[in-house]
Amino acid sequence: MLKETRRTDPEIAQLCDEELYRQEHTIEMIASESSVPLPVMELSGSVFTNKTLEGYPGSRFQAGYGVADKMETLAVERAKELFGAEAVNIQAYSGSTANYSVFATILKPGDKVLSMRLDQGGHLTHGSPANWVSGFYDFSFYPINPESELIDYDALEKMANEVKPKLIIAGASSYSRLMDYERISKIAKAVGAYFMVDMAHISGLVAAKVIPSPVPYADFVTSSTTKTLCSARSGFVICKKEHEKMLKKGTFPGALGSIHLHTMAAKAWTFKYAASEEFRNIMLKVVENARKLSSELAARGFRVISGGTDNHLFVIDLTSKGITGKQYQEVMDSVGMSINKNMIPFDQQSPLVTSGARVGVTAITERGMGDEEMVKIADLMTRVAENIDNQEVLDQVKKEVQELIVKFPMYPADYFKD
Repeated sequence: MLKETRRTDPEIAQLCDEELYRQEHTIEMIASESSVPLPVMELSGSVFTNKTLEGYPGSRFQAGYGVADKMETLAVERAKELFGAEAVNIQAYSGSTANYSVFATILKPGDKVLSMRLDQGGHLTHGSPANWVSGFYDFSFYPINPESELIDYDALEKMANEVKPKLIIAGASSYSRLMDYERISKIAKAVGAYFMVDMAHISGLVAAKVIPSPVPYADFVTSSTTKTLCSARSGFVICKKEHEKMLKKGTFPGALGSIHLHTMAAKAWTFKYAASEEFRNIMLKVVENARKLSSELAARGFRVISGGTDNHLFVIDLTSKGITGKQYQEVMDSVGMSINKNMIPFDQQSPLVTSGARVGVTAITERGMGDEEMVKIADLMTRVAENIDNQEVLDQVKKEVQELIVKFPMYPADYFKD
């Protein structure tokens, strides 16, 4: 696969080899990661990367658009069928730029937005002070209930009536429970707000009809195509038919320039694959594995935020183990297990340290792991947490990690050989 790269730049080829080895020999549990099927990898490097285009099928700003028009149209039709959508725009480069496209479509500087706080499960692009959007729009944040650690819908409704936002955002990067899209939609309508759902993390589960879809209830639904959709690093936006024309303008030229046809081709393949029984079975197993692993960790003394999970991820509170998220992430990485530090609700630690960690199971589920492996992984994670400074124990864990992961190859052994 890297034949010409090896000939022209052995140094970068070596780094690709090293990254492949790292991925193949790591128990990957970063919730935003997955392993793309080989066609996605091939299409992401296809000849479509040579073509520059702006605009939409039938209305481009450059010549030579005929084939690309057919490809984009095919991808859009597949996405509409997959999600039961009235309209889809697939030009976004990522989940974040999908959000920016919606903002450019319906918001003006200073408009009010109501969303979930980053430290309670939200996303940077939902108004975090660390993100540029916080300086353009006036964000308020609805809370979670401190006892249940679930969205407080009564408080959300009260805030919506007080704030009168132009936009209400649902969706999160570290919230493990289902959301009541219907109720939030009614709240938004009652106060004259648009309703947007960022389903970047759960779009694969939605596509496979494993969890409820926000599409019937939201004006706009945004997503990346990585994470549970297991596709190229890109994004898309679903909207009601009545918003399609202004979303097109908000996306191009409102928020983006020329389109990335190579990842668009990969998305076209994914929208077909995600409708298959094979993909649905993987997503069903993802939810099953997340529930199993979270319950096994709870039985070993970890506190799982909100008490469990309904999707592919969950957050664990590490304070009972006497360690921080930063410590745990670093030591887990050293033994070949990959998670990320994450704030827990009402965290007393800084975002760079955190009191918790976010755990996801998409990548390991794709590799074929099931209940037995979740029990083993819970045991390994516990031994790391309880022996953070015991190198002898950590060395043994690292050995067992490798013994486990090699049983579940990520790609065919000969695919990357030249």
